[in-house]
Amino acid sequence: MIRFESLSIGYGDRLLVRDACAEIPDGSFTALLGRNGSGKSTLLSAICGAKRDYSGKIYADSVDVGSVPQYRLASAVSYVSTERVRVPGMTCLELVSLGRAPYTGWDGRLSDKDREIVLHALELTGMEGFAHRRMERMSDGECQRVMIARALAQDTPVILLDEPTSFLDYPNRRDLCSLLAGLAHDEGKTVLCSTHELEIALGMCDFAMLLDGGRLEFMSVAAMVESGRIGEVFGYGKP
Repeated sequence: MIRFESLSIGYGDRLLVRDACAEIPDGSFTALLGRNGSGKSTLLSAICGAKRDYSGKIYADSVDVGSVPQYRLASAVSYVSTERVRVPGMTCLELVSLGRAPYTGWDGRLSDKDREIVLHALELTGMEGFAHRRMERMSDGECQRVMIARALAQDTPVILLDEPTSFLDYPNRRDLCSLLAGLAHDEGKTVLCSTHELEIALGMCDFAMLLDGGRLEFMSVAAMVESGRIGEVFGYGKP
């Protein structure tokens, strides 16, 4: 679950989100939509605790994001950025294992349970066969799946993704969105994903969250399309 209560976020005199109230339910896949510069990445940064200068409240799995330290948030929220992580010499397994960092000791040693969770994350993302492949040898699509596996290994109820389909071809974009929908519906995760892929998002997501001129609108995908707001913002007409 992600909940906003009278949330306002901005930079300087510019408000990107103004007095927003919304609640994203557990086990749902939500597309975060908006034109460039509308505040999508800023909102995701606030939810994961990276941006703290906002008014109102943000709750992630009932945790008040603004009132707890970052290390506590790491067990509630995981975040997949647009960056492609390809650390030379690091294997897929090693990178995914980093997702267990919030639960291991100072030496980062994995328990048998940690290893089981890591392997399960690789299986869910279809990357178990790539466990010992080095990251620099991964394609963009494979790399993105590894980063999602790392987020799954972190074992958080909330998963945030910023433009996860960037630089992927159409088949990989659809496959990735199908994976995210499965994580929400089959694993009970609350998945919030910023995207410009309107056709895929509106076809696979449960809810749409639209940012436009400081206004945040949240409703089912069907209701969002029927409202005509998608058409107003993106020129995407009703079916």
